[in-house]
Amino acid sequence: MWLVGFPLLLIPFAIYNIVAFLMPDVAWDGPATSLGMASGVPWTMTTGAWLIVLAVFMLMLETIKATRTSPRSIVDHALSLILFLAMGVEFILVPRAATATFFVMLVIAFVDVVGGFAVTLRTAQRDLTIEGHDRLVS
Repeated sequence: MWLVGFPLLLIPFAIYNIVAFLMPDVAWDGPATSLGMASGVPWTMTTGAWLIVLAVFMLMLETIKATRTSPRSIVDHALSLILFLAMGVEFILVPRAATATFFVMLVIAFVDVVGGFAVTLRTAQRDLTIEGHDRLVS
């Protein structure tokens, strides 16, 4: 799978930085889309909310990737950890990253790192138990 070894949360992180630094007039809490609901009220999504939706979708894909046990998964987890650390440093030091949208993306990256390691360890433990059991039966 070509996505193994590439932290997918890098995509919303890159989009955030592109928008924040190349289009500083874009407001993360400003309305991006609006849709009329059957109730008669408009449903409005902000730019930041759309980016968070993308990040959550990428988190789902990262969790699915974490179920694979291969040497590449270690690289994938290491890159996710580096991305989380880079995001943390940017959140603390860069004024344009001090937004609620970026903070939620930082929390999603943290869940990716911790969840990825937990899923991988649990999957590896299950594989080890099954392999160990087969040797005892043979």
